[in-house]
Formats: sequence, C-alpha cells, structure tokens
Amino acid sequence: QVQLVESGGGSVQTGGSLRLSCVASGHTDDLNFLGWFRQSPTKKREAVAVIYPGAGSTIYADSVKGRFTISQDNAKSTVYLQMNTLKPEDTAMYYCAAGSYGGSWREEYAYNYWGQGTQVTVSS
Repeated sequence: QVQLVESGGGSVQTGGSLRLSCVASGHTDDLNFLGWFRQSPTKKREAVAVIYPGAGSTIYADSVKGRFTISQDNAKSTVYLQMNTLKPEDTAMYYCAAGSYGGSWREEYAYNYWGQGTQVTVSS
C-alpha cells in the first residue's frame, strides 16, 4: 500500500505562483510513475503532469506546458508541482496520484493510489 498526502494549495492572483507537494509513504519502490490531476466543478478530472521516477522523465498537458514543472526529491519521497503564471482557469482541486502498473498517464485508471486533494484558487 502507498499513502499520498498533498499540501501547498491556496489562493493567489493571476500571474502568481504556488508549489504543491505530495509526500508518498509505504511501498513506494513499487511505483512506476506519479502524476498530478485537477478537477474543477465544471470540468472532468484531467491529467496535468507526470513524472517517471526511474528515468526522471516528465510529460505535461498542453494547457500547463511552460508554466508548470513537476519534480521529485527521492530522499524525501516527495513530488512537487511548481505552478507559475497562474490563470483563473487553473482553479481546481489538485490531486496527487501514483501508479504501480502501466497505462496511459492521462487516464485515471492507470493510477491505483490517490491523495485527498488540495485546493488551488486563482483570482483575476
């Protein structure tokens, strides 16, 4: 089993920055990838970014490319999502997720562990 706990959400104005953290505990050696999803009341949950710990490779959704950066600190078993140049449309609940098998990084079914979420609100 793996537990994920997010933190770092909050309220910022357009153009501001936030850094989300996700601390993983338990059998983290079994994880193949960790990602961030987001969901707003009016939209379906969408994948934002993913990192593959073994290779350190990353992939981003087009909507956040160039503004968000996903990274990892293996010593702390933590994955970060640095969010810059935030826009009102980035407002959502952000979830950390981890997968120990395979599948498309964009699809929820590929992730077998989820955090509780942290709220990000961007005001204009």
